[in-house]
Amino acid sequence: MIKALNTAASGMQAQQTNMDVISNNLANVNTTGFKKGRAEFEDLLYQTIKEPGAQTGANSISPNGVQVGLGVKTAGVSKSFEMGAPRITNNPLDIQVEGPGFFPVQTANGQVAYTRDGTFKKDPNGRIVDKNGNSLQPEITIPPGSTAVDISANGVVQVAVGENNEIQTIGQIQLVNFVNPSGLKSVGRNLFVPSNASGIPIQGNPGENGLGMVSQGQLEASNVNVVDEMVNMIQAQRSFETNSKAMQAADQMLQTVNNLR
Repeated sequence: MIKALNTAASGMQAQQTNMDVISNNLANVNTTGFKKGRAEFEDLLYQTIKEPGAQTGANSISPNGVQVGLGVKTAGVSKSFEMGAPRITNNPLDIQVEGPGFFPVQTANGQVAYTRDGTFKKDPNGRIVDKNGNSLQPEITIPPGSTAVDISANGVVQVAVGENNEIQTIGQIQLVNFVNPSGLKSVGRNLFVPSNASGIPIQGNPGENGLGMVSQGQLEASNVNVVDEMVNMIQAQRSFETNSKAMQAADQMLQTVNNLR
């Protein structure tokens, strides 16, 4: 009977984690470039009372055996890198990746991180940076007096300078992809860093080596589907309640045993 209490408790803990993941998805429904997560579970060890295939007689064996499961645990939280819907902004420094790939940015501690959030701006020196001041890599600086910025689908950045609107090419946006993007480590602020599971960064120009193209004047919305998350939330809540009922039933059975004379 004690096993039932612990098993139901593990189920409640698992659904609590599931609810945490769903809540984070819903909280970031309007976060640019956010990728939804999904909690994944696996069963725990089994208590084997009788081995499957054990000898039960002179010429017979047990077809099933007797194995009692001991609960569930969270095996991982996977990220879905399905592309979000485009959101038109008409801001010349808003850039969307259409397809696989991440923008590389250099953080304040010198580390290169990766993001799908293409909300870029100019810093006081004219460098293209993200909303947290991390510079786009390789660095691109917009010269003073530029009247227009044009970013082609393959990442070439051009500006119009001076009274004659002379066109100058000032840089090339590059994208980075990974063999296993789901293995990237989330560090907040819409940033990811590589891990042993993600593989090494594969960098190149947009449209080359399987990388996506870029689109100027639009952003990638979160890929969270509110209706799906609401359904998942209801399922998690009902599973949590069911496990609590199993715990209550086990407790009542223990109480009955305790009251025996």
